[in-house]
Amino acid sequence: MKYMQIEGVNKQISRLIMGTGDLRNLGEPERMMLDAYIQAGGNAFDTAHQYRGREQILGSWLAEKQLREQVVILSKGAHHDDGSPGPRVNPQAIRKDLMESLERLGTDYVDLYALHRDDPSVAVGPIMEELNEHLQAKRIRAIGASNWSYQRIQEANEYAAGHKLTGFAFSSSNLSLAKPIEPRWEGVVSADEDTCRWHAGNQLPLLSWSAQAGGFFSGNFTPEDRSNEEMVRVYYSSGNWERYRRTVKLAEEKQVTPIQIALSYVLYQPFPTSAIIGPRNPEELESSILSLNLELTPQEVEWLDLQREEISK
Repeated sequence: MKYMQIEGVNKQISRLIMGTGDLRNLGEPERMMLDAYIQAGGNAFDTAHQYRGREQILGSWLAEKQLREQVVILSKGAHHDDGSPGPRVNPQAIRKDLMESLERLGTDYVDLYALHRDDPSVAVGPIMEELNEHLQAKRIRAIGASNWSYQRIQEANEYAAGHKLTGFAFSSSNLSLAKPIEPRWEGVVSADEDTCRWHAGNQLPLLSWSAQAGGFFSGNFTPEDRSNEEMVRVYYSSGNWERYRRTVKLAEEKQVTPIQIALSYVLYQPFPTSAIIGPRNPEELESSILSLNLELTPQEVEWLDLQREEISK
């Protein structure tokens, strides 16, 4: 396992973060998966107030294993579709969601806390003031923005700097080798070329969700097979099929799989990154760990992303 640091958190954070969005219960398969992740050196879990019941499941397992102080919890709040309808990015919703998440998780703090969506019509000032109250109260160790544009993150951090507050220490948007034609879900943000350039310039960590693009590079999809409407809508483009062709070629050269190459692409950006993963069994977890240790050169990363025509020897 490899690790990263995020300002405000006094623990190293594994660069493969275990997602809990599909954690339905604590049956034997789920326990095996969680145990395998810990045994592999993983120590970070992604959850959210909006993931119905998942925080309680994670909290129960951590209490049972007595692991709370050894792990990093990333939770999120202020999602539009969570409780009252409509945009909820406001101090009241943030406070409500955070306090409920802490209770569900059975802890008095979360290491990382991100706003799950943005509402650009809301001024950043009251949002940063509210989050800083919870930082001061030590309910949160570091704050971040999930599905915010880099322009809004910069605006929020400039406000924080100008008012002697703590700014966002990380971002959590989609970053994958396959570039979405349109958002996979309403209100989500994917890191485009300008966003990646901004992250490279300031080295703000990016924690990527859907880093493997829903399995686009698994070999289960072809341009002719249009049966999966979501994949067709989001990822079926000529550019992405060329990216797929290149992952296949590089995978053959390195004797790995295309999906491992695609995940490695996310982990070898010129700025700190991690990937939120959702392995269904220990074999898929091992595949992700191999991706983490499969080093790509900057030239290979650029070639995979169609930014150069060949890899210099």
